[in-house]
Amino acid sequence: MATPDTRTQLLDAAEHLFAEHGYRGTSVRAITTRAGANLAAVGYHFGSKAELMAAVVRRVIEPISAAQRAGLDTVLARTSDPSVGELVEAFAGPLFDRMSAGGEGGARTSRLIVTILSDPAEEARSWTGPGEDTVREGYLAAFARVLPGLSPEELRFRMRGMLAVTAVDRLEVHQQPTPGCTSPVAGEAARRWAVTFLAAAMSAPPAPG
Repeated sequence: MATPDTRTQLLDAAEHLFAEHGYRGTSVRAITTRAGANLAAVGYHFGSKAELMAAVVRRVIEPISAAQRAGLDTVLARTSDPSVGELVEAFAGPLFDRMSAGGEGGARTSRLIVTILSDPAEEARSWTGPGEDTVREGYLAAFARVLPGLSPEELRFRMRGMLAVTAVDRLEVHQQPTPGCTSPVAGEAARRWAVTFLAAAMSAPPAPG
């Protein structure tokens, strides 16, 4: 097997450290030490620690976004009037796929997403590109059609809630595994529970003004 190049080694090291310690809790020196690279390597390959963070998050999120985009396209090709549950499944399903129980990769993805949601450092959230924006706007438009009573602001809040609930659930599974939780049946059960819960939450009446 070929040895990863320096850029990949830096991404791998930074992904581990950012997921464990957050943006501000991770130094460039810690990243380069873990990667076995010299201190100038981050600047050479990425320009800055912030750009490295963005590259790490994009590497994790882009496959999820691509699967979400494909799921939405499939749902809308099947029907012009999808249910809330179908849209939730298309959005949340890829999160379960990429954060499946029983693997370190899924655990690290869960921790990294929670970091993005909770890290006070602006750099932890300044990673999105046109692709992610397009996916988010596509879902917002689809949910707006089936939930016309919700304001755009409340829809955005509820979509952030879908991401947060799924990431925190997966993180808890990885941190405190319960006997049987790593089996495929249990994983599918958790996915069904999440879709049912999130569909009900998305369908709730608008908050009183």
